[in-house]
Amino acid sequence: MSQNNNHNASARRLGIKEKYALMTRGLGWDTTYQSMDDVFPFDQFEGIKIHDWDKWEDPFRLTMDAYWKFQGEKEKKLYAIIDAFAQNNGQFNITDARYVNTLKLFLTGVSPLEYAAHRGYAMAGRSLRGVGARIAAQMQSIDELRHAQTQVHTISHYNKYFNGLHDFHHMHDRLWYLSVPKSYFDDAMTAGPFEFITAISFSFEYVLTNLLFMPFMSGAAYNGDMATVTFGFSAQSDESRHMTLGLEVVKFMLEQDPDNLPIIQKWVDKWFWRGYRLLTLVGMMMDYMLPKRVMSWAEAWEMYFEKNGGALFEDLARYGVKLPKYADVAKLEKEHITHQAWGIFYNYTHAAGIHTWIPTDEEMDWLSAKYPNTFDQYYRPRLVHLREQEQAGQRWVNNSLPMLCQICQIPMAFTEMDNPTKIAARESTYHGMKYHFCSDGCKDVFDGEPEKFKQAWLPVHQIYQGNCFREGTDPTQPGFNPLAEVLAWYHLDTSADTGEYNASPDRANWERWTGRSHLPAEGAAASPAKAA
Repeated sequence: MSQNNNHNASARRLGIKEKYALMTRGLGWDTTYQSMDDVFPFDQFEGIKIHDWDKWEDPFRLTMDAYWKFQGEKEKKLYAIIDAFAQNNGQFNITDARYVNTLKLFLTGVSPLEYAAHRGYAMAGRSLRGVGARIAAQMQSIDELRHAQTQVHTISHYNKYFNGLHDFHHMHDRLWYLSVPKSYFDDAMTAGPFEFITAISFSFEYVLTNLLFMPFMSGAAYNGDMATVTFGFSAQSDESRHMTLGLEVVKFMLEQDPDNLPIIQKWVDKWFWRGYRLLTLVGMMMDYMLPKRVMSWAEAWEMYFEKNGGALFEDLARYGVKLPKYADVAKLEKEHITHQAWGIFYNYTHAAGIHTWIPTDEEMDWLSAKYPNTFDQYYRPRLVHLREQEQAGQRWVNNSLPMLCQICQIPMAFTEMDNPTKIAARESTYHGMKYHFCSDGCKDVFDGEPEKFKQAWLPVHQIYQGNCFREGTDPTQPGFNPLAEVLAWYHLDTSADTGEYNASPDRANWERWTGRSHLPAEGAAASPAKAA
């Protein structure tokens, strides 16, 4: 009896770390009739050397029983607010219907990525022989699935009232601008487990996530979209754990063997640039698509990368890790890329699931104040000209297909920083074929892994090859319209989902439902789109 009492007292005195070890590492074992290398073949082929998996530290030490409890409590609060938002017609409390286009861009671009991350972390967890790392990957895999589900609920609600959200899963695999985020995750998921975690948990979630979530959630709050704010903050508490996982796995690899450093530096350089190019869409949203703006892309970049990211890489310098290559280029581009990206979407709005518009004079003055060195010189004159064209019934539409960057898959409209009127163009020749890039950063990524990226599924190439038509389509028929057929293959309704906001059903419905109007600057007519 005395021995049992002593045993129970000892068990009760176990600390959090010891209990966590029993409930995670205590569940693992080394294989016997099959070698560990055969069971876990993928955690070595990248060249990363791990000598002691027990050195892996999970600072959260979260076990499954605690995880379900915490997440269950968050779910109750989240869905209570989402239900209240729906029952009280919260969609009519947003600033105006232009704001919904930020949701169309963000939710159709990001929600499928959450599901891809769920699959990616499940695969990474299966590939890592360390039990602690497998548990951490499992937790994040479940988190990402939850994030996808909560965002789909938001899509479901707004889809009842606004166009362009009706078939987001179908569009994600086809629509040209959605190939930008999709290609990022396709690249990560076809890498090894350590590169995947470095790409997603470190480069994206630790280094760059604040540039994705903080401006978007702040913008949602500032524009009256409390449903989006709620799912964002519910996810953000998970993101703090994901960010820590990213930092810990990088430090773990660096501490395990000095030979890991050059591999990790190459990954940091690659995934910084890939993530930065992806965030162009977020920057465009911040500067052009929020009726009430929180901060400019340039301000966000300075705050969240140059200041906070700079401090991070100062900390990592003791391991030998340097600031990502081309961070200096991104610093220069912050004055330009959002204006150039909006120009791309304005050109091709007839083939996009979002609406575009010319900023009002007041909005242009805001952009001028935020970008005093560039906006009035390079971008205001273009926007004023395009507005004049629209008022004259000649709303500009580009019916040609653009050249795409082989890596980021964005149309090549970015410029040289020493001459912002000249399109930046780079190329590499591989096995007798030329490949085109928007920047030195994207060219470097290709040159490092040409066999991987020569296989990229580029929407424009696929259209030219005839792979973007519905089954049974006959291009030889008289009067065949390839653009109309591609849009039908996208599942875009050209009478509602695409084109100029001023002429859209979204705007007409909004004014009918709310009695509120967003009037275009200078009384621009709501004229139908017309190719110039």
